[in-house]
Amino acid sequence: MAAFLHQIGRFSFRHRIVVTAAWILLLTVVGATSATLAGTMTNAVSIPGTESQQAIDQLEERFPQAAAGATARVVIAAPEGETLTDPANTRAAQAVLAQARDAAGVVDVSDPFASRSLSPDGRIALARATYDVQPFEVTDAQRQELLDAAQPGRDAGLRVEFGGDVIAGAPETEPTEVIGVAVAAVVLAITFGSLLAAGLPLLTALIGVGVGMAGITTASGFLELNANTPVLALMIGLAVGIDYALFIVSRYRHELGNGRTPEQATAHAVGTAGSAVVFAGLTVIIALAGLTVVGIPFLGEMGLAASLTVAVAVLIAVTLLPAVLGFVGHRVLVRRIPGLRTLGQPTGDTMGQRWARFVARHRWPVLLATIGALAVVAIPAASMQLGLPDDSMAAQDSTRHAAYDLVSEGFGEGANGQLTVVVDTANGDTGAVRQAAATIAELDHVTAVTPPRTNPAGDLSVFSVTPETGPSSQATHDLVTAIRDTADGLRESTGAELTVTGQTAMNIDVSQKLSDALLPYLALIVGLAFVLLMLVFRSIAVPVKATLGFLGSVAATFGAVVAVFQWGWLTDLLGVDATGPIMSMLPVLLIGVLFGLAMDYQVFLVTRMREEYVHGSAPTTAMVTGFRHGARVVVAAALIMISVFAGFVLSSETLIQSIGFALAFGVAVDAFVVRMTLVPAVMSLLGRGAWWLPRWLDKVLPTVDVEGEALAEPQAERREPARV
Repeated sequence: MAAFLHQIGRFSFRHRIVVTAAWILLLTVVGATSATLAGTMTNAVSIPGTESQQAIDQLEERFPQAAAGATARVVIAAPEGETLTDPANTRAAQAVLAQARDAAGVVDVSDPFASRSLSPDGRIALARATYDVQPFEVTDAQRQELLDAAQPGRDAGLRVEFGGDVIAGAPETEPTEVIGVAVAAVVLAITFGSLLAAGLPLLTALIGVGVGMAGITTASGFLELNANTPVLALMIGLAVGIDYALFIVSRYRHELGNGRTPEQATAHAVGTAGSAVVFAGLTVIIALAGLTVVGIPFLGEMGLAASLTVAVAVLIAVTLLPAVLGFVGHRVLVRRIPGLRTLGQPTGDTMGQRWARFVARHRWPVLLATIGALAVVAIPAASMQLGLPDDSMAAQDSTRHAAYDLVSEGFGEGANGQLTVVVDTANGDTGAVRQAAATIAELDHVTAVTPPRTNPAGDLSVFSVTPETGPSSQATHDLVTAIRDTADGLRESTGAELTVTGQTAMNIDVSQKLSDALLPYLALIVGLAFVLLMLVFRSIAVPVKATLGFLGSVAATFGAVVAVFQWGWLTDLLGVDATGPIMSMLPVLLIGVLFGLAMDYQVFLVTRMREEYVHGSAPTTAMVTGFRHGARVVVAAALIMISVFAGFVLSSETLIQSIGFALAFGVAVDAFVVRMTLVPAVMSLLGRGAWWLPRWLDKVLPTVDVEGEALAEPQAERREPARV
């Protein structure tokens, strides 16, 4: 591997104009195709094989009139002390409804006065605007027309708010999320002490993200992609793109400091550090692509798209970056920022070296203290509740959150999350539908059951159930289970089939689906990555240690996410507007992404230790020396990833906030607690045992030269004095 990448690095250096032009051409082409072939991304969540999805499919096939498209709640409230039945308020409310009916894309708006959708005190009215397309197909212009319909009511002193899937729209990358990139630039400048050296990782990472994002946008014209797909790809692509380039540039500067020519330094850096980048990238790709086994299509799409950006980042790091190094040569060593130490060849006794020696001397206390700290932080994870977001988790000052509060005030919190019951009566037995509705109406925590509607064929009926409690309440979840439990009795007595769907039912099904897939998914990515790490390190203990350390990082991260986004700790400091159940897809997504990123630091740090060991150093000396060379670059890489991910915490979308926080916290714990503390403690404890591999297994496994043993240079190879 090292020899192959060495040749690639040398080729890219020598043919830098061609290589650079090829990447620029590729970026231009995919940019043009994304601008002309891009499609619309969806917010829809499809969960094949679940009861809620089966019910939706039944409605779309046999009762499309009931399977309405996108909907929006229009909530109108009179001032305190007044009612909407007052003539002036009625006229103003009807003006709002009339303008909403005229909004582009709207096919119907219910009349709350005719349907008696007024609160008992007559102050709040609830209407529903229906579209004939899915939520992701509603354009921003159409959404704005509906929002503009509030003006006549507001001019008359009424309060008009909107909620529902239409108003939610699609998550977008916001300007605040770029702050993370700016912080990463500062970290790079401090690390290298040179604006030129700091700019190289940023430049190549942005090109890689541009290619990856343009490719995803182009694919949206041919595939139905979830709207969160590009957001995750952007997060991961930026973080790994900067980190991979940082690792190679730092090794390049180190080799220049050893007296190599720029061409030799480039080839050697790509052959050694580039090998670590390739294997680190492969672990991330395995973890992300493994999301396809979960069985939830949009999650698999997000994983594949993000793995695409990682693959592009790896390719750019081993091809475009050495080409760019060919243009800058020795100038990456020039200190343009006075007073800053540079990341090149360490001189003297470094802080990393002192820390590694301290950990080696006190390995047992350090080991026990670190494990104890991880366990304490992980405690909140035991009370994790999973769900999908509703309007109660929208920003406090948003119209969606205001609409949720008004509906709860006027009609009860359960009106925000009605359940849809579908009854399949193949024999046309309408009595079965009435029996089902009557049975459900007698259940606990049921506020109302609407009259059933039947399709023209008379074999499929649907009605709504309004719970007493909100969509995220455990009582509502129990009600869904209770309704589903009535299906067996209905089937036995009438032959009819009953299914439940709706947002709350979908929450339950998604959570169960993810729970069932979690262990197989963990086994897949951990198993594949274990084999990969065993190939890289020729060891049994190192992959085991890496995996156990990752599990500790994940447990601590889950605890922190629950404390912030469910319990409400530090929400003001972090700018989190609403708390509630943790996004049901976050745990499996976090496991996939964090596992790949954690292995990055494992590979970056331990490959240098192994390089020293195979070149003859004693185990503890190899650990300390490898830590000395690798610690600063790992710290810089971790700070960059944390900065990029933390920028997404400033998003207004709870899902993006929670993913950004989870990844930033997870990287911080894994890099600084696990890799920088547990790893040296365990390596010093194991000694030579850390590199033990059975002879029979050593013969079976293919040889992968990550340490660069094949790159031994002839004595006559010319070297230059270091330039600083």
